[in-house]
Amino acid sequence: MAFDLKQSLRLSQQLLMTPQLQQAIKLLQLSRLELEKFVTSQLEENPVLEEGIVESSEERVQTEMHAEKTEEQAINDHMESATGIVDKVSGENSGNELDWESYSKSHESAAPTSSTSKSRDEEAPNYENIITKARSLQEHLMAQVGELDFDETEKKIASVIVGNIDDRGYLQTSIEEIANLENFDIDLIEGVLDTVQRLDPLGVGARDLKECLQLQVRLGNLRDGVVEMVIEHHLTDLETRNYQAIAKALKVPLERIFDSVEVIAELEPIPGRQFGSDATQYIVPDVYVFKLGGEWTVSLNEEGLPRLKISSMYKDMASSGKQASGDKAYLQDKLKSAVWLIKSIQQRQRTIFKVTECIVKRQKEFFEMGVEHLKPMILKDIAEDIGMHESTISRVTSNKYLHSPRGILELKYFFNSSVMKSDGESVASESVKRMIDELVKVEDTKRPLSDQRIVELLEEKGIQLARRTVAKYREQLGIAPSSRRKRFF
Repeated sequence: MAFDLKQSLRLSQQLLMTPQLQQAIKLLQLSRLELEKFVTSQLEENPVLEEGIVESSEERVQTEMHAEKTEEQAINDHMESATGIVDKVSGENSGNELDWESYSKSHESAAPTSSTSKSRDEEAPNYENIITKARSLQEHLMAQVGELDFDETEKKIASVIVGNIDDRGYLQTSIEEIANLENFDIDLIEGVLDTVQRLDPLGVGARDLKECLQLQVRLGNLRDGVVEMVIEHHLTDLETRNYQAIAKALKVPLERIFDSVEVIAELEPIPGRQFGSDATQYIVPDVYVFKLGGEWTVSLNEEGLPRLKISSMYKDMASSGKQASGDKAYLQDKLKSAVWLIKSIQQRQRTIFKVTECIVKRQKEFFEMGVEHLKPMILKDIAEDIGMHESTISRVTSNKYLHSPRGILELKYFFNSSVMKSDGESVASESVKRMIDELVKVEDTKRPLSDQRIVELLEEKGIQLARRTVAKYREQLGIAPSSRRKRFF
C-alpha cells in the first residue's frame, strides 16, 4: 500500500489568548487584597512603573471624564478592542516608538484621593501597636517541655509527641506507632505522654473527644462521679440531649444530670482552638453603596491601591531613541506591559462599578427594607443589562464585597434561585432561609420545630417547599436538627 504526501490549505478561525488579555482576565477575578499584592509585585518587577502622587479633586474629575470618553468595550467580549490597545501602544506605524501624545492621565489607575490630608508618617501605625506573629500550639507546648526536668531521650519523645498533635490539640498517632518508628520503650512513651497531657491547654494530647474531656475533668478537679460516668458511657445520649436515658441508666435524679451537663458544657472540646494558625482575614469592600439625596449611590473603594503611572525618566528615554537595539527592545516591552496593566486595572474598576450599579438598581427594595425583599436574580440578568458575557459577570462578582447599610456582602450574595409562592410570585431562596432562621429563633426550646412543622408554617405564608429542601436550607444556616436543639432546662 503506497502513501502519498500532499500539501493543502485550510482556513479556520481560532480564538487566541494573548498574554496581555490573559492578564486582564486574571485581574478581573482577583480579590482586592490579591490585586494590591499583584500591583505591588509589578511595581517591583517593572522599572517603568512607579507610584504616582494623589491628584487633586479637579484633576480627578477631568481624568474620570476623559476615561468615560475613551472607555473600551469589555475585554472578554471584544477581543479586537483589546488587541487594538496593544497595537496602539506598540506604535507599529512609527518605527516601534510609543505615541506619547495618546498617553494621558486617563491611563493612570483611578485610585481615589485620601479623605485625610495626613502625611504617610502620620498615618503609619505606632510601633507598639504592631502585633507580632502568634505562637502556634506546637511552639507553645515545646516551650513548656523545655522547662521540664527531662533527659535527652524524654525530650526527644516529647518532641515526637508534640509534632504529631494537630492544630485542634489531638494526638494523631498511637503510642505503638511512635515506638515502632523511633524505637522507644512503650512505657517510657506513655509516661512522657502523660506529662504532655498535663500541659497547657487542658485536654491537649488526647486521642479522642472522650479522653479530652476526661483530662479536663481530672486536671481541673471537677470530679463528682456523675460527670465522669456521663463522659465515659453516655456521650451519644449527651449529644442527642437524651437526659432521661442517662438519668435512668445511672439511677440518679434528672436534676443531677442537668448539673453535670452544665459542667461538661464548660469544657473545651478543641483544646488548640485559641492557637489557631490561620491569621485573621479582614474583608475590605470593593464598593460602597449609600443613600444620598433619596437615591442609592455606588462609589468605588480604591483607597490603598497604588496609583500607577509611567516613570517620566523612562518616558524621556523612549522618546529620545538613543538606546542600543537590545535596550530599546527591552524598554519598549516594559512600556507596553506597563500601559496595558494600567488600562486593565481601569477596565476592571469600571466593570465592577457597572455590575454593582446594576445590582443596586435591581435590588433596591433589599437595600430599603431588608433581606425579606431580596429578589431572585441570576448572572444572565446582569449580563444582559450591561451587555457582557455571563462568565465576565461571574469573574467580577467572585471575591468582591459591597459595603452598605445592610452590612458587608459578597456580590455573589445577590444571585440566588427563586422559590415560587402559591400566588404565582417568586421569592429569593435567601429570603426563605431568613424566614426559617426567624422561625427557629422564636421556637419553644423544649419543643423545637421539626422540619415538617417548618414546612407547614411556610405553607401558611404561601411558600411551598419539600421537607428535604427545608432540611438543606437549615443545614446551610448551621441550624442543628430539632432533636439536638431540644432543651430541658
